[in-house]
Amino acid sequence: MNLAMTEMTLSIDGRRIAARSGQTVLEAALESGIHIPHLCHDPRLKPAGACRLCVVEIEGQRGLHTACTREVADGMVVRTQSEEIRSMRRFVLELLLSEHRVACTTCDKDGECLLQDYAYEYSASEKAYPNVAAAEGAANYATGNEAIEYDPSKCIRCGRCVRICDEVQAVEALTLRGRAGQTQVTTGFDAPLRESPCVTCGQCVSTCPTGALYERKAKGLGQVKNLAKVATTCPYCGVGCRIELNVNRRTRRIVRVTSATGFAPNYGNTCVKGRFGFDFVGHQDRLTAPMIRRDGGLQPCTWDEALDFAAGRLREIIGRCGADAAGGLASAKCTNEENYLFQKFVRSVMGTNNVDHCARLCHASTVAGLARAFGSGAMTNSIEDLERANAIFVIGSNTTECHPVIEIGRAHV
Repeated sequence: MNLAMTEMTLSIDGRRIAARSGQTVLEAALESGIHIPHLCHDPRLKPAGACRLCVVEIEGQRGLHTACTREVADGMVVRTQSEEIRSMRRFVLELLLSEHRVACTTCDKDGECLLQDYAYEYSASEKAYPNVAAAEGAANYATGNEAIEYDPSKCIRCGRCVRICDEVQAVEALTLRGRAGQTQVTTGFDAPLRESPCVTCGQCVSTCPTGALYERKAKGLGQVKNLAKVATTCPYCGVGCRIELNVNRRTRRIVRVTSATGFAPNYGNTCVKGRFGFDFVGHQDRLTAPMIRRDGGLQPCTWDEALDFAAGRLREIIGRCGADAAGGLASAKCTNEENYLFQKFVRSVMGTNNVDHCARLCHASTVAGLARAFGSGAMTNSIEDLERANAIFVIGSNTTECHPVIEIGRAHV
């Protein structure tokens, strides 16, 4: 946060709210719990004013202004719900609906679609402009691409996917082609997605407001309104990204992975592993019950049987050979809290210090170097501090491959 930001006060629909210099009217309103309609806004992106739904009136100034591009000023008086504003929003929504040709009842995004919500709120007609030509299919998403599906009949041409690929990922794999209702999200020279610079991070999917870009394997497995979101931590690297497992309430199956934009350290950004690498959870080869080796082979058993067997064998070995005859191996896939409990169990219950972890090998040099230089074998600052640094000196790290979400921030310093 810029320490030079100054506090100011403005009025929105008669309510006085606090804001900071540099904030837009939309940001200040949303932060204070005042919802101004918007479709092209994403807190990870630079303001664009493309959808025109966030128009507001500002006292003393002519015309309507886009709240997402207009910065706040001390004493500013804003109105968001006049008849002129509502009429303009209804007109814009009806134009968008003329291009959005999919019934909400059959859409996977149903339940988390602002376009659907706004169309209902403003009584926008889907048939106001029936003669707009429909866009053709997008063949470049169909060849050798198992991750992302693009449906131009749902696309409202807000440009968020193109902008996030450029501004956040710095990949520039996507672009817009065509005009009016024929405009499509595509790649350079319409190359298949796998032959473009795309790294399959899924950021375009995360920012799409209407489900035009969606996880291909999630299609038909549950509408958003029927999915329960379970907050957890991504298991793939040490960044500790906050993710949400979207679980079908009926089948109990993980359908897709999302991430809320308002939480550190990733603020809604994920890499390809975090967003798409969850197939192992429901894989057919995964064990679904404990196994005990009997008569030369592994046989299913209950958890009570497995725990009693493991405890009995550990007790037998420790009783015969001493506590140091046993040990435990912790996992990098577990959280810090889980690993702490595990080592506590090994030391306090089993009575031995024989507890190991893969970090002893792969991070031994890092731990030793940090301890010698800074007095602790762990990171000295938060990941958020990287964005505030004037310079970052990276030594011996392939950040792009090992910690992609940190690389996103490093690319913009």
